[in-house]
Amino acid sequence: MERQARGLLETDPLHEPVEETISHIDLNSISEEEREELKTELVKLEDEISTLPQVLTAKEKHLVEIKQKLGMNLMNEIKQNFSKGWHEMQTTTAYKKTHETLSHAGQKATAAFTNVGTAISKKFGDMRNSPTFRSFEERVETTVTNLKTKVGGIPMGGNFEEVLSSTAHASAQSAASAPRVPKKEGELQG
Repeated sequence: MERQARGLLETDPLHEPVEETISHIDLNSISEEEREELKTELVKLEDEISTLPQVLTAKEKHLVEIKQKLGMNLMNEIKQNFSKGWHEMQTTTAYKKTHETLSHAGQKATAAFTNVGTAISKKFGDMRNSPTFRSFEERVETTVTNLKTKVGGIPMGGNFEEVLSSTAHASAQSAASAPRVPKKEGELQG
């Protein structure tokens, strides 16, 4: 009877009845009193089983309340689990090998890009020193000099960068000193 009184607090492990034991029980040998006790115990067990989900829900709610009081929330738990999982993953052999391989590939890619950049720079340098580019540069210088002479400026020699710079300066000055013509009445066009 003491086992029956403990109810939910019962700590004895559940045992499945062995088929041999069941076959040896003679239902006629059970007294009416024992039968009533078993029926009562059966009703109690069914009630306990039906209340287990409610008890579990109440305990889960209490657990959430305690975690809230301790400052533990779902986001913190997710962060902690993620950090722990990330750390565990980083310590695996597969991650270490993959990291090493990707690092090595990255170093090779960096070296390849550096070589490509150097080759492109060299090619531009060669192109600038080519006769075609020199001829183009001379034509631009001659055209700029002729334009300056026609506009009234003093012809200047110099390299390509100086000619471009002076042309840009002259263009800015001529735009600033150009007379404004009215577009509509009351407006000036610049």
